[in-house]
Amino acid sequence: MDSTTVLVLNGPNLNLLGEREPEIYGSATLADVEELCRAACAAAGLGLDFRQSNHEGQLIDWVQEGRRGIAGLVVNAAGYTHTSVALRDAISAVTVPSVEVHISDIHAREEFRHHSYLTDVTDHQVIGRGVTGYVEAVRWVAEQQDR
Repeated sequence: MDSTTVLVLNGPNLNLLGEREPEIYGSATLADVEELCRAACAAAGLGLDFRQSNHEGQLIDWVQEGRRGIAGLVVNAAGYTHTSVALRDAISAVTVPSVEVHISDIHAREEFRHHSYLTDVTDHQVIGRGVTGYVEAVRWVAEQQDR
């Protein structure tokens, strides 16, 4: 990874997009999301490193790997958003623009989803915009490169 790469990290169960609760998350697959991100990065002259893991430690390792020297970090931590202080702490060490993304509106769902451990350590949030929220997040990272 280098300063022209956007690292997009996806947490647990996002590999099941398109199958799991389509009434909440829609019919797009994670592969569809990756293509949306790839197109948004290409339009901005940026590269893409797109990853998914169901394992908290793996996500933390990737955050630490990309914490500096990249264009930015986009993270949809999924369920770890509401539970992982360890992931929050890793993101707090990120020195590049960082964006928290959620496909659904976490504030309009079950009460336990209302709190995000990531919001206070990310620079920007995109919540409840469906999978196009990833595109908005990538564009926001690209705008930060122009500043």
